[in-house]
Amino acid sequence: MKIRVVLVSLAAVLALGLTPAPQEANRSDDPDIFVEAAEAELDGLFRAQANADWIAANFITYDSQKIAAAAQELVTAKVIELAKGAARFDGMDVSPRTARKLAFLKLALPVPAPDDPALIAELAAKSNALTGTYGSHRYCNEDGECLAEPEMVNIMATSRDPDELLEVWKGWRTMAPPMREDYVRVMEIANAGAKELGFDDLGSMWRSNYDMDPDAFAAEAERLLGQIQPLYEALQCHVRAKLSEFYGSQIVPEQGPIPAHLLGNMWAQSWLNVSDLVAPETSADGFDLGANLRAAGLEARDMVRTGEAFFTSLGFDPLPDTFWERSLFTKPRDRDVVCHASAWDMGDGEDYRIKMCIEPTPEMFETIHHELGHNFYQRADRDQPPLFRGGANPGFHEAIGDAISLSITPGYLAQIGLIESEPDDSDDIGLLLDMALDRVAAMPWTYLVDQWRWGISSGKTPPEAMNVSWWELREKYQGVGPPEVRGDEFFDPGAKYHVPAMVSYTRYFIARILQFQFYRALCDAAGYAGPLHRCSFFSSKEAGARLNTMLEMGASQPWPDALESLTGTREMDASAINDYFAPLHAWLNEQNASRQCGW
Repeated sequence: MKIRVVLVSLAAVLALGLTPAPQEANRSDDPDIFVEAAEAELDGLFRAQANADWIAANFITYDSQKIAAAAQELVTAKVIELAKGAARFDGMDVSPRTARKLAFLKLALPVPAPDDPALIAELAAKSNALTGTYGSHRYCNEDGECLAEPEMVNIMATSRDPDELLEVWKGWRTMAPPMREDYVRVMEIANAGAKELGFDDLGSMWRSNYDMDPDAFAAEAERLLGQIQPLYEALQCHVRAKLSEFYGSQIVPEQGPIPAHLLGNMWAQSWLNVSDLVAPETSADGFDLGANLRAAGLEARDMVRTGEAFFTSLGFDPLPDTFWERSLFTKPRDRDVVCHASAWDMGDGEDYRIKMCIEPTPEMFETIHHELGHNFYQRADRDQPPLFRGGANPGFHEAIGDAISLSITPGYLAQIGLIESEPDDSDDIGLLLDMALDRVAAMPWTYLVDQWRWGISSGKTPPEAMNVSWWELREKYQGVGPPEVRGDEFFDPGAKYHVPAMVSYTRYFIARILQFQFYRALCDAAGYAGPLHRCSFFSSKEAGARLNTMLEMGASQPWPDALESLTGTREMDASAINDYFAPLHAWLNEQNASRQCGW
């Protein structure tokens, strides 16, 4: 009954908040007046859509999906209208600030539709159906036990039974084939929408978010991946050898790609959960952060408080009371929710939230710091006009929380009482290996997801070859393969949230590069002089001030300006990654001396 009341109330709000505003923006031939009016119209629409999307993610029902689709439909129609209006000023002599806003208007919808009410409605309905299918998926095994995402992810992380891992890996992906038709249609509509806005295709539009020519950005991303490729290949070689020792060469061949279901993660994007199988033989026992979190009695809200304290130690203001009143910290027992962690800006300059199904694990502890990074970024740039609220490029937002989480060092954990004391450097290789299994292992993955989508949007990859193309890219860049033949009757990319949700993934790749650049710069600001991987800038007000200067800029300046304000350089550079992992890379080369690396 409570859900019904909420939905009825929200419907009334949407009827008011999402009523299309008068077309004041399109009436003006003055570009400055146009963008000012456009921002005012979009501000109210985005706020109402945020409320609709929040309900849809936290109360997965037929009605909530319909309301979210209606909100998306109205916002899409308005943004298309304004994007077309912005095109009237192409080639006109305008100020750099106005030119930047006009460009952002064309990019305001990550998933555009053509200016056709029927296609706008179809895109909204199918998009929400895809995310609803993802969020409500259950796999029921032969014993009648039905598992949701959190339970299945936990099995993938903890089981060492290859048969059980294969069953769960395949079971999770049973959700995806029914998505294929809707996904192809969403891509078709979005591609047509991108072309109507003047882009070659949807992939070109997404790449245009980086203050560079789309093709130049693609080349830049390839360059950055190349900088860390030797380190990644050494890591893959070592992990494959150790998994082959454990499971046997019949299951994990000594050469070639690693079977995806044996890497401790549902998507093989992080390999941290197989750390116990690949750790150095001389590695110390170290500490069990998960056990320490449980022993300390830290519940979900307490873990979030700990994350908030990191930011306040840098000089940031605490989060508002509404954050604690309105966020979702644990999975409800009485309804389906999208458990995928996310940070929310509800648009009024005061209402910020996270949505997570928190468990007392090291991964969740780190994710909390990451998501709060989004929230503090959102607060820092709230005085910017609506079109300039956001990261300097899409990777900036993701990189901030990750840079903070790099500071979750043993030294930091000792400072906040989660371990007794900072250990000496005798187990640094083990700690660095754990970090590489998480951060470095994910880099090719974060690169290839959009490589796959760019192929679809450009027409290079036809719909009937989507799954085969997916696994070709995974082998090429990751050295990871399917545990069985996966032809195009499957749709394995759809089993990753960001694919049906149409969230561009390149931002995570860029964030993996930038987080280490940010981290090294913040360690320098804090006056740290030791090995980079041991630095924590926790409680450094100088680091906090430097960080806040960049965050307050939002997207008001091209990203090289924002990057320079923090790091002193205008170029994205992966050298900080190689600096951070230099001791580990040397150790990996020693371990791999008699192995045949590559795949």
